[in-house]
Amino acid sequence: MGLFKRLKEGLSKTRSTLAGGISQVFQNHEKITDDFYDDLEEIMIMGDMGAVTTENIIDELREKVYDKGLKYTDQCRNLLIEGIARQMQTTPADYAFEKQRSVILLVGVNGVGKTTTAGKLASNYHKQGKKVILAAADTFRAAATEQLEIWAARADVPLISAHEGADPGSVVFDAVSSAKARNADMLFIDTAGRLHNKKNLMAELGKIYRILEREYPEALIETLLVLDGTTGQNALSQAREFASICKVTGLVITKLDGTAKGGIAIALSSELGIPVKFIGVGEKLEDLQKFDPKAFCKALFADTRDDDDDEEDE
Repeated sequence: MGLFKRLKEGLSKTRSTLAGGISQVFQNHEKITDDFYDDLEEIMIMGDMGAVTTENIIDELREKVYDKGLKYTDQCRNLLIEGIARQMQTTPADYAFEKQRSVILLVGVNGVGKTTTAGKLASNYHKQGKKVILAAADTFRAAATEQLEIWAARADVPLISAHEGADPGSVVFDAVSSAKARNADMLFIDTAGRLHNKKNLMAELGKIYRILEREYPEALIETLLVLDGTTGQNALSQAREFASICKVTGLVITKLDGTAKGGIAIALSSELGIPVKFIGVGEKLEDLQKFDPKAFCKALFADTRDDDDDEEDE
């Protein structure tokens, strides 16, 4: 199955609610009126796109409609979709960690798919020919290390770990030493996610950053915050919390295939100013995809008759 088709299938629940609701608004209104904008705004907010993001998109749409002198709703559907895509822009610079020696920290609360994401990313980059090392720095949760052991075995990459309750900093120190010795391209570090104990988590992450900056200054540090797409607006709250305690450089949104709240991807990118870099649309390895705003919007607003388009993105 091609990447676009996987994406399209993974967003089916969100497409049914959010995109379906937007399409219904266009069907209900032939002419562009204040009622049309109001109905659009209501559907978008209900679809977890967030009030601030929705307002930005609607304001931009109003301006473009006015400038172009448009009067009928079918004339502005593509303008709306393009406006949504612009809220989630990524650039090649957002993936600089792929091109140089790097450390990728995976942060996020427990249960969001953080450890699985670390394993999948490590496996994917190893398949691309990168020298990859995994580190299990979530020593608070024994299952996290066990999960990474499975992923490391699958991907045939080294895993640096310690006993339950060990100092995460010591794991990171050992992982850096191993990365240097093996001349690794990428070091993936799974960290603890006890957000309810914010003070301890902040201290723990602070220590990890200090070790990396002191012991591995030649490596680019990438901090990916993993969020569960099924939690909707709660994901936005979590993202704000983590952004306040560590240097988040990118977002990973998981479990989008299991939710109708995929609009949160748009809100997160727009309101936080942090790019979404990966999304999960299924359980398989290839279902964790690099984020493409245009493909996301195309899949979100795709009609069931658009299946012929799938081939172009395979």
